[in-house]
Amino acid sequence: MDFRNCYDDEDYAAAYAKLEFPGTYYLAFRDLPGIIRRAVRGGRALDFGCGTGRSTRFLARLGLRTVGVDIAGEMVRRARSIDPAGDYRLVDDGDLGALPDGGFDLILSAFTFDNVPGREKKVMLFRGLRRVLGPEGRIVNLVSSPDIYRNEWASFSTRDFPANRQARCGDEVRIVVTALEDRRPAVDILWPDEAYREVYERCGLAVHEVHRPLGRTDEPYEWVSETTIAPWVIYVLGHVAPV
Repeated sequence: MDFRNCYDDEDYAAAYAKLEFPGTYYLAFRDLPGIIRRAVRGGRALDFGCGTGRSTRFLARLGLRTVGVDIAGEMVRRARSIDPAGDYRLVDDGDLGALPDGGFDLILSAFTFDNVPGREKKVMLFRGLRRVLGPEGRIVNLVSSPDIYRNEWASFSTRDFPANRQARCGDEVRIVVTALEDRRPAVDILWPDEAYREVYERCGLAVHEVHRPLGRTDEPYEWVSETTIAPWVIYVLGHVAPV
């Protein structure tokens, strides 16, 4: 598939670097501190697909010693500029060969797999993540629900892309981040729950928890669909236990 990652674009990266994850994005991160505290033992973290480093800094604020990696050079450059003391590394096409076996207690992948085309590429990447995950470690894979591409949201719009509603697993879908100055649509890959579970099984990863965060009426946002439809899915994964 000829798929171009829109985040490896200087103008889009510049706009994304300013984003403070308001509104719908808030739901993606709201529950992560509690999930991580319950699921993770140890302080070594990898932020896989760190972008401009916002999620890396989020993990660092939780007290984790964090390495951020990304394939988008412009994103990594901006992460280093924003956070000169952080550990941000450019990796070639997701190659984690320079990282140690079992070197991390937590691997966070926030939105990264929304932009990974093809089943075999996903399998290759998850196998790499499994290799660098400690024996009792956890992968937290935060992804967009297929529903995010079919509804309107506090921070996103899909009304201009009716073809999203007919999209199937592996198809491109488009969404506008209304919180960004750059209103060009992000192009993602639709990947539903059953397809993720198939990939996890092939990679020797067990699903320990699944979270689908909803907005609450006491939160300081004007929710659109968020109180009844979850825009995100959070998978907590670990090594399959030996039989």
